[in-house]
Amino acid sequence: MIKLTDQIREVVDKALANGVPCILATASADGEPDIGYKGSMMVFDDESLAYWERTRRQHLKNVLANPKVVVLFRDPKIGINFRFHGVATVHDQGPIRDQVMARTVAAELDKDPERKGSAVVIRLDKVTNLGGQVLQSR
Repeated sequence: MIKLTDQIREVVDKALANGVPCILATASADGEPDIGYKGSMMVFDDESLAYWERTRRQHLKNVLANPKVVVLFRDPKIGINFRFHGVATVHDQGPIRDQVMARTVAAELDKDPERKGSAVVIRLDKVTNLGGQVLQSR
């Protein structure tokens, strides 16, 4: 069962402010990997992460073609790390997009002044540590 803890909420939601933004790994339909920082990553609900996709470049293309993703959180100062494995869904309009946009940190939302971005929600299948130990699974 996936039920994200208060500790996970705390560290993920404050990752950018703490200088340790989450890293998103995606792959294209033919398996070409891509990786990059997502400063807007947040805990969306008990079993999902979300982020504001403002660049609308390779990560968005990959998620649309192959929705399986991994998000890495690591804060060496406090010794906490997680890998979140899941399936991403893009929301270009509607209430979920509005909810994610409303919760996106100002530093990221300010980089999208016309609010042309999309909300991406990642429904988690498992949470692991960097050693590969499964901490939670669906």
